Amino acid sequence: MNPKKNTDFPNRQSIRLKGYDYSQEALYFITICCQDRLHLFGDIIQGEMVLNDAGKMIKKWYKELENKYPDKISHQMVIMPNHFHCIIENGPNNNNNNVYGMENKIYDATIGDAIGWFKTMTTNAYIHGVKTQNWKRFNKRLWQRNYWEHIIRDEQAFGRISVYIADNPKNWKADKLMMD
Repeated sequence: MNPKKNTDFPNRQSIRLKGYDYSQEALYFITICCQDRLHLFGDIIQGEMVLNDAGKMIKKWYKELENKYPDKISHQMVIMPNHFHCIIENGPNNNNNNVYGMENKIYDATIGDAIGWFKTMTTNAYIHGVKTQNWKRFNKRLWQRNYWEHIIRDEQAFGRISVYIADNPKNWKADKLMMD
């Protein structure tokens, strides 16, 4: 046993696919959950997601993802009261390793880099909303530390996941992420 190692903290294992290059050309299904699963982005009313101002802010930053990362394509997405689902496509990788282009745009970034940027931008905007628009406060973090991703391997999976995302508000009552 290493005497310098602090054993009071859990050993966090990566949930990413070992050895996989997350900057390569592919489609990814992403889920990001609010810290403590707080309902911050709106409400489900009769099977439809009604975004509040915070939810509209999340939508804005998702659309901005393509501007910051021109080789990423933002596909289907849904903002739920306490989580967010989307499909992001990595375009062709030029193996330039995070090349910054004109206007601070980033090329060849990993999906993790793009999600990290999205979480940072939305957290900063949410904090601003708490201070200036009386949005509901959160505990230390807006988002959970990590995110869930699934590599979409074929058109059938893309179709199934797209339908799942579109139908998420209708299926809210059965959703395991619904808890408040």
